[in-house]
Amino acid sequence: MTAEKGNIMTQALNLTDLTAYQEGSVVSRTLIDKKVGTITVFAFAEGEGLSEHTAPFDAFVQVIDGVAEITIAGVVHAVHAGQVIIMPANRPHALRALQRFKMLLVMIRA
Repeated sequence: MTAEKGNIMTQALNLTDLTAYQEGSVVSRTLIDKKVGTITVFAFAEGEGLSEHTAPFDAFVQVIDGVAEITIAGVVHAVHAGQVIIMPANRPHALRALQRFKMLLVMIRA
């Protein structure tokens, strides 16, 4: 069984294969959704992003492909594949794909 066809639990997976790029879109796939947190993989087409918003929880972002511009409380960060950044709870943040990119988002709710 492949990850695309069924349950991903107990399988060795390549993060970059869990979402596909779609022109002009942001694609997401939630891997784990629990009361204490979520793990989601996103694929952003070049130029796409998420407008400024806040979240009541800390969020850990690992860029797994490409380059993203992540703004946290007005400070702009260029984050490349292999790098991570933490977006603290209740601080405004936004994302924009400088080139198409994929990221793993871990949201901690507890």
